[in-house]
Amino acid sequence: QLVESGEGSVQAGGSLTLSCVASGSTYTMAWFRQAPGKEREGVAAIDSERRTSYADSVKGRFTISKDNAKNTVDLEMNSLKPEDTAMYYCSADQRRYGTWFQASRYNYWGQGTHDTVS
Repeated sequence: QLVESGEGSVQAGGSLTLSCVASGSTYTMAWFRQAPGKEREGVAAIDSERRTSYADSVKGRFTISKDNAKNTVDLEMNSLKPEDTAMYYCSADQRRYGTWFQASRYNYWGQGTHDTVS
């Protein structure tokens, strides 16, 4: 089970931090987002060795971090743009290998948290 927090609304240029806690151990955790009328897309991912991957659209603005002991993952979002408005989903995979942003890889998903940038 994954539980997300950090839902909010900010003005363009502002910051938000999303957090997600898993009820069990995970290897790779990722954040996906889905904007109205668009497909779900991978935003950032991190594994237990702290290797990371970012979507081009968020590189330099978003930072993902993982606490293996606490089974948590955070997504710090800075310099937010209106196009970052979306439902953000936390996901987790207990396996080591897989494609970072292949949604089907992740077998655990959070309920989603909505973030608005105006």
